[in-house]
Formats: sequence, structure tokens, C-alpha cells
Amino acid sequence: MSVQNAMTADFLRSAYGGESMAHMRYLIWADVADKEKMPNIGRLFRAIAYAEYAHADNHFTVLKEQHGDFTVPAGAIFGIGNTVENLQGGIDGELHEIEQMYPVYLETARYQKEKAAERAFHFALEAEKVHATLFKKAQDVAKEGKDLDIGTVHVCSICGHTTTDGLPDVCPICGAKSQAYKAFE
Repeated sequence: MSVQNAMTADFLRSAYGGESMAHMRYLIWADVADKEKMPNIGRLFRAIAYAEYAHADNHFTVLKEQHGDFTVPAGAIFGIGNTVENLQGGIDGELHEIEQMYPVYLETARYQKEKAAERAFHFALEAEKVHATLFKKAQDVAKEGKDLDIGTVHVCSICGHTTTDGLPDVCPICGAKSQAYKAFE
């Protein structure tokens, strides 16, 4: 079923644009972390970039029947700094999505009874909360000139849930089985 309401469709396109830019930004910042000899933080950036790809894919898929050329306004953090600064950019971007963007998009989709959009926005909102926490943990150690001490990072390919605490049997956000997770080692 296609999206019936213009406002929800606009919000999906905006979220798609923002998630797409976050995906690329985190890949670029991963390279900076690698150059600063913080490969685990680089790996965390790559894992969360994959999660942002999952969010973009969800938003784009909900819009699969929407064809045409659209102007897409989307907020984004710009700039390349050192790893501590880049992590702050990640934190700021995630907090914007958690506190401002996704609550509004989610409530609008609910109000307009756009179930597929509601699902996509819910998945992204819940995953972004985890991302902000992981970026803050990484920033705390990077401020001391250290790399993050983590093992494998697992990312749910369905909703973008990201964990450094081992592979869950079931995703706590979307309920997907462990096979849906991608490992970043």
C-alpha cells in the first residue's frame, strides 16, 4: 500500500535524505578515526553507518510507489574534525533525530494512519537512542586519547539496532532473529 498523505510522504523523503547523509558522513569519519589510530571507533562509525543505511532503506521502501523528482529538505551535520569533534557531530545529529525529528514524524504517521511509515520511524527512533549512547561512550575515551575497547559490533539489518554486548537472540526493537544482524569485527 502506498503512502496516502503528502505530509507523511514528505517526512519519509526528509528522513531518507538525512539518513543517507548520516551514512556517508559516518563512513568519512570512520576513516579519520582510523588515521588517528582509533580503529575500534572507526569500526563503530562503520557499523552505525550501516544502521543508517537500514533506516534509509526502510524509508525509501515505504515510498516505493512514489515516483518522480522531489526536492528533499533534510538536516545534516557538516564538517570533518578530529575524532572527538566528529563523535560530537554524531551525538548532535542523533539527539536531533531523537528529540526533534522522529517524534514529530512518528506522531504524524500515527495520526495519518500510515502504518508502514510509523513502523519505519519507530525503528529509526529507537535505534538512534542506542547510537547516541554508543557515540558518547566512544567520545569519553577518545577525549583521553584512547580507542574504544569493544569486540564485535552487531547491527540489525531490519531496524538498525546496534549493540556491542554480544549477538542477541532477538532484536529488542523489531523482533528479528539473530540471523538478521550483520557483524562488524
